[in-house]
Amino acid sequence: MSFHITCLTLFPEAFPGPLDLSIIGSARAKGMWSLDTVDLREFGKGKHRQVDDTPAGGGAGMVLRADVAAEALDSIPSDGRPRILLSPRGKPLHQSRVRELVQGPGLVAFCGRFEGVDQRLIEARQLEEVSIGDFVLAGARSPP
Repeated sequence: MSFHITCLTLFPEAFPGPLDLSIIGSARAKGMWSLDTVDLREFGKGKHRQVDDTPAGGGAGMVLRADVAAEALDSIPSDGRPRILLSPRGKPLHQSRVRELVQGPGLVAFCGRFEGVDQRLIEARQLEEVSIGDFVLAGARSPP
């Protein structure tokens, strides 16, 4: 059985990164799991492939555009894999959930960015919000 992961991200060049090292990398090399990425920027709008917008209800920060996120998610075949949104407000990822996930064919991991994703998209695409810890990771590119 091979476990297949699709990551939707603004930074596909970050993958597989550390996932190709140690025992995890060995397992991937043996075909026990596979990985592909979907570049959210490919679904961006306009000349600059814009992927962010101000929140519909107002507030500080930017959110991923719902139309961009929906198109990216819809580009992935519906094959029964759970769709997970990595989000600090999600349920903490516990070992019991990991055990459930590895019993299936894989998962689709939507790597959030900015202040989040429109709630209507989360509900319409049945995304499971999962938190991998109580911290914030930076993902911005450094200036040239």
